[in-house]
Amino acid sequence: MDKSLDDIISSKPKTLRRGSSRRGSARAQVLGKPVTTPAQRARATATTPATDSSKAISQGSEKIIVSNLPGDVNEAQIKDLFNQTVGALRDITLHYDASGRSKGIATVTFQKKGDGAKAFQQYNNRLIDGS
Repeated sequence: MDKSLDDIISSKPKTLRRGSSRRGSARAQVLGKPVTTPAQRARATATTPATDSSKAISQGSEKIIVSNLPGDVNEAQIKDLFNQTVGALRDITLHYDASGRSKGIATVTFQKKGDGAKAFQQYNNRLIDGS
């Protein structure tokens, strides 16, 4: 103990703080998989061209999400609307909060693959009840 505290601190190598390591997980390093940080993933998606949503829709989809529904709309009403105007449904799910009130969002799955695209083209950004 013949050194002062300042001498001891200055002689130690400077290291990164414990929480600031950007090496990724030990498992990924052992397995040899490339480790990407969230910042790297964001840069990669920013540099890749965005896909045109109309191309994805034209390929045919069977599932759509309907939002901004009034709180008093139920599954039967949604089912009737899409059965009459678009096509047969496989499943419909109206989402509820913890107290049992409707969130105003429904997931509609059609039996035919192209019916989702048809419903999207017909109802996207449109008021259904006219109010």
